[in-house]
Order: sequence, then C-alpha cells, then structure tokens
Amino acid sequence: MSLTKFTVDLLAVIGTAAGGVGILFALLAHLRLRRLRRDYSVLQSGDSRESFVGAAARQVEAVARLRAEVSAVERRVSDLRLDLADALRHVAVVRYDAFRDMGGRMSFSAALLDDAGDGLVITAIHGRTETRSYAKGVKAGDSDQQLSPEERQAIAFAMRPDVSMTPTDRKPKPQPDRREAAEIDAVDVDYAEPER
Repeated sequence: MSLTKFTVDLLAVIGTAAGGVGILFALLAHLRLRRLRRDYSVLQSGDSRESFVGAAARQVEAVARLRAEVSAVERRVSDLRLDLADALRHVAVVRYDAFRDMGGRMSFSAALLDDAGDGLVITAIHGRTETRSYAKGVKAGDSDQQLSPEERQAIAFAMRPDVSMTPTDRKPKPQPDRREAAEIDAVDVDYAEPER
C-alpha cells in the first residue's frame, strides 16, 4: 500500500503534534511531581527535627491516652460521689436547757446525717449532779425510737438544703444583743428558736 505525499505529511504533522502534547503533559506532570516532593519533604523532615507526620501521629496517640484517662477520672468521680453521698456530712447542733433550774444551755442534741438523711442523733442532757448521753439511729430523717423536740429540730436543721454551702457562701446573720442571746440557740452558723 502506498501513501501519497500529502497523507505522509499529514501523518507526520499529526505525530509531531501528538508528541508535542505528550511532552507538554510530561513536563506538567514533572512539575507537579516536584511540587509534591517538595511538600512531602516539608512533612517528612529529613534532618534531626521530627516530621509533621510523626508529630501528628504522636498527638493522636496522646489524645487517645487523654481520652482514656478522662474516662477513668469520670468513673472515679462517679464512685466518689456515691461514697460522698454515704458520708456523715450534714451536721447540726441544738443547745438548750433541759431543766428549768439549769442555765447556760449545757444540754445538746447533735444530728450527723448523710445525703439520704441516714445517720444518728446524739443527745447529752446535763443536770446538776449528772450528765446522760443518748444515741439514736436515724433513717430517712426519722428514728424507730421516740425523738425529743430538740432531736427533731437538730435533724431538721441537718437536712435543710443549704447546709452544703460553704461558710463563705452564707450571708452573715446579725448578732443578737445579750438579752436575746439567752433565748436563741445556735445551730451550725445559723440561729434558731428552740422548741420547748
């Protein structure tokens, strides 16, 4: 098969154009490869400095460790909250005169309760010749033994909602004058009228 001179020239021009386009694509690919190598060399530092990829991998591991530690701390805080709920941390004391001929409010009832109102109430009754002490168990703010009004008052003060505040959160109460002081009983840092 013989080709005409025009066909051969046309094929030569097309082949040269295709070769030129190929060289152009190869040049563009080479430039892009150089840019990628340069960017990769920034990520993979070859000298003594740590590479970006290594630093990122180290940070991912550190974050995973921190998440595990935070989970462990959350579990521990949850356990501590349960333990704290069982602690006898609600305390109130009511001082009073158990006998009319005695002064100085030497008798007292003290309630020691946990968050559920469980615990005990301790009462000491001071007389002229003797002092008697009693301890009664408390469950949910009540006892299976008969409670005196002062013991009930101590339990009520210990169970009031604002006892969890720190002393700095409480507003200072005005100090009573000397005449009123004989009629007012101190409970925690608050003042309350005794029940008779």
